[in-house]
Amino acid sequence: MDNPSAHPDDPHYITRNGWLRAAVLGANDGIVSVSALVVGVAASGPDPRMILIAGVAGLVAGAMSMAAGEYVSVSSQADTERADIKREEMALRDTPDAEFEELVEIYRSRGLSSETARTVAQELSEKDALAAHVREELGLSDIHSANPLQAAIASGLTFSVAAAIPVLAAFFAPSALIVPTVLVVTVAALAGLGALGAKAGGAPLLPATFRVVSWGVIAMAVTAGVGWLFGVAM
Repeated sequence: MDNPSAHPDDPHYITRNGWLRAAVLGANDGIVSVSALVVGVAASGPDPRMILIAGVAGLVAGAMSMAAGEYVSVSSQADTERADIKREEMALRDTPDAEFEELVEIYRSRGLSSETARTVAQELSEKDALAAHVREELGLSDIHSANPLQAAIASGLTFSVAAAIPVLAAFFAPSALIVPTVLVVTVAALAGLGALGAKAGGAPLLPATFRVVSWGVIAMAVTAGVGWLFGVAM
């Protein structure tokens, strides 16, 4: 399905949704989860080498988990989309008149007159009936269709980059200041992630930054609370 833009030099930000969601999710998870891991290991008193080993292990395992999880979940979405498209294709073959009237009714319900709705449905059906029904009935297009590989790469890559931040902060911080250093760097990284995600998506900076930072801090606080509850330093 072609998707020409009326202003190709200024594309809509919604075209980035496929990878941006996975990238922000991966980066946020990388910062929060590996930061909590590093702080927990550092609080138990090991040397910087052990902190680095634990952090890198969490980074690699987390990146693979995020990539695999995104690929599997988005693949399930893609399977559902393909199944629905196949059903539309069969319906167009078996009951073309009923499908045409359904398309007319969709345009009529959106405010077009009966005559205009029928004309639009006729012209679009003559060009590509399946594309018209997939777009209007299922709400699918090339922009919104699921892309498992893109989501997996975006999530795994951003997890790795973001998770490296608390690991490096802990490794280079003085031994007595590892925990506070990692916490400060983590909050700063979350703020940067929120601002970067908002910028990439064309959204207001402050709400997005506050959302990422606040939920990241809550997640770390809950982790610390669980560790305290079971007598484990976090």
